[in-house]
Amino acid sequence: MNENLPSWPIPSRVYDVLKWAGLIALPALATLFGTCAGAWGADAATAQAVVTTINAVGTFIGVAIGASQLKAGKGGSDADEG
Repeated sequence: MNENLPSWPIPSRVYDVLKWAGLIALPALATLFGTCAGAWGADAATAQAVVTTINAVGTFIGVAIGASQLKAGKGGSDADEG
């Protein structure tokens, strides 16, 4: 394994913020916008595009933190072997 690579690719504080954003804030924002867009005068296609984009960003964040968590878990088990 390359000694220069960190065993935890995302720092702990960044991980916590991304986890909160991906699991709580972005889904809530997508729901809020999707619910209120009609009242604000947005057409349905634009509202759907915005909601889809917000959900896509949330999914991307979830994958990034999940990959980081898997990497950290593998790093911990490798340290126990040596």
